[in-house]
Amino acid sequence: MTHETSRTSPPPAAAGPAAPARHRPGRNKVPEVTAYFWIIKVLCTTVGETAADLLNEKAGLGLTGVSLLMSALFAVVLVAQFRTAAYRAGVYWPAVALISVVGTLISDNLTDHMGVPLETSTTVFAVVLAIVFAVWYRRERTLSIHSIDSTGRESFYWLAVLFTFALGTAAGDLVSERMDLGYWLSGVLFAAAIAAVAVARFALGLDAVWSFWIAYVLTRPLGASVGDYLSQPTADGGLGVGTVITSALFLAVILGLVVYLGVTRKDITEPGPAARRTA
Repeated sequence: MTHETSRTSPPPAAAGPAAPARHRPGRNKVPEVTAYFWIIKVLCTTVGETAADLLNEKAGLGLTGVSLLMSALFAVVLVAQFRTAAYRAGVYWPAVALISVVGTLISDNLTDHMGVPLETSTTVFAVVLAIVFAVWYRRERTLSIHSIDSTGRESFYWLAVLFTFALGTAAGDLVSERMDLGYWLSGVLFAAAIAAVAVARFALGLDAVWSFWIAYVLTRPLGASVGDYLSQPTADGGLGVGTVITSALFLAVILGLVVYLGVTRKDITEPGPAARRTA
């Protein structure tokens, strides 16, 4: 999807002498939104679903144990991400993979441990995400991911990403359970929804920023449907590949793509107002 055609203009001089140092043009902390971005994002989501199941069921950690372990790992990687001066594929994408697991576990804990109905959790996550966006925009005057160049903006970015995964998990489970489509048809449904967002963006002029974030939410249940379809037993509507093989396969593909991007730097945002903005 194509994003806004220009970066947010720098604040006027009246904003104070410290304003220019707050943002560092050309030092964006997230990748350019290319096809690689969406492919790895869906793969990370798939791994998040299958890895959580693997650790919960096969490793016997239980939902609480998996939640604590994944949260601790995510915290370590997120600290490393914040300490980088600019986007680094080898740091950013492990953070996405881990936050996908944490966001999934937040929703699963509410549903499985606390008995919160999916309708309620979906509504709550949607409201919380809307609040994050509102506060983010009020403080920064932009929700663009092309200018994640300060600690404040990066904090809002990762908070929004966390709740997109939680919302995507709850909403995806709600749709799948209510419509009883099965893994394969659920994946088709969410893929069609993402295609509709793309059509709305390119043909109808839907706002670029909202197009991105809507698609970001929808890729979570899409990836989960793919992971479940591959890993779950045939008796449950899956292909029976298993969580171990599915997780290992997708992790290998993610690793290969991340190494490729680290070498080629094809997803590095070009500095300056003429930078590419494609998604």
